[in-house]
Amino acid sequence: MHNEEETIEQISSDYSNNKDSLTSQQVLIAGGGHVGLSFALLLAHHGIASTLLEKNSYPDISPDDDEQRSHYLDSRNTALSRRTVQIYQEIGLWDKLQSHACRIDAVQISEQGSFGRAQLSKEEEGVESFGQVMENAWLGRKLLLAAKASPLITLIDNADVTSVEQTQDSVSLAFYDQGDANVQQLQGCVLVACDGRDSTVRQLLDIGTKTYDYGQTAIVGVIETDKPHEHVAIERFSPAGPLAVLPLTDPEGDGNDEFQTGYRRSVVWVCPTGDETQYLEDDALFLATMQQAFGTRAGTFIKAGRRGAYPLTRVLADQQVAGRCVIMGNAAHTLHPVAGQGFNLCMRDAHALAQMMSAQVLKSADIGDAALLKRYEKARQTDQKRVILFCDAVVHGFTHSNPAIKLVRNVALLAFDKLPNIKPLVATYAMGLKS
Repeated sequence: MHNEEETIEQISSDYSNNKDSLTSQQVLIAGGGHVGLSFALLLAHHGIASTLLEKNSYPDISPDDDEQRSHYLDSRNTALSRRTVQIYQEIGLWDKLQSHACRIDAVQISEQGSFGRAQLSKEEEGVESFGQVMENAWLGRKLLLAAKASPLITLIDNADVTSVEQTQDSVSLAFYDQGDANVQQLQGCVLVACDGRDSTVRQLLDIGTKTYDYGQTAIVGVIETDKPHEHVAIERFSPAGPLAVLPLTDPEGDGNDEFQTGYRRSVVWVCPTGDETQYLEDDALFLATMQQAFGTRAGTFIKAGRRGAYPLTRVLADQQVAGRCVIMGNAAHTLHPVAGQGFNLCMRDAHALAQMMSAQVLKSADIGDAALLKRYEKARQTDQKRVILFCDAVVHGFTHSNPAIKLVRNVALLAFDKLPNIKPLVATYAMGLKS
């Protein structure tokens, strides 16, 4: 791992010294969600051209559009780790994002009806924050505007990929254009599939998956409390599943303003599959159930916005590289949201691949070289496996009803809170700073 860090530092140094010598090489990206757009912007930062295909229609937006929130309580949100924030800073995008980002200064962990609890604070760890929480709609809007503004990114929406073919020197795909009902062809040096859990490209490449149904459904939305969040993220475990409540910005102003009151919170409530309908349809029941599981740590839950339900299934691709094709994002690994690590892991994958491709361009080498892509796949295994194991350990460890196991995990929480050297290690991994 130390050698990998040295390699990335050297690539960054070479890029700074040779930026003017970069030449454009064509990358095809299937899937224009947050990961696909972010990867295209990372490539553009390194002078590498890409064409991005998205099956849905992109909204017609411009930088002059009204940027105020239209729905105070209706949004999904993403917790961005400290490392993800750094990546967006590297490509010059963070200044455009941060007005709707709310920093996390502390993390509290506890279990309903138990004595164990633990806390991480930015003061103890000597960091500016553990990360930021941002509305998905705002992040997507800014990523799309940045991609539209880049001369190195070509966006094609309403495009259904129908076939993928490879030769020794190139990869081509066919896609059905929903707009004019024609099938069109594209060719590039490499194809990166960021097209989600049910990835079409992955299936066309005949790459299998290992799946696991958690038997749980995540209810995601925004709530309002009568107590300010004070930039504290709270992870609470109940017999039904984990409950995460994260700080959000107010409707107006910067979420990093120390004087901001902050009564909005992002919530992820995990319940057994089959129970979700009642929580989606009945605001009073939803708020009362959360209040019972959560106690008074966040004050009183007084209002709930529109919510969405998402069945939780772990999906891991059997391989992430096939010839000149790379599987990335949820297409490579769809994880349980318990620790908020899924998107952040995808961003570290995207950053690593963009760095390696940049190094190839500096050498006038092939960015779709199969050996290069296999090195990427191998280099990312340690980080991916660690995050996957951690998420599953938390899910299974905190939903087990055996009294002995419950006692062990509560003692472990107390030990985590008191023993030296444990917190800094966990905090470093949570912030994505150790990959």
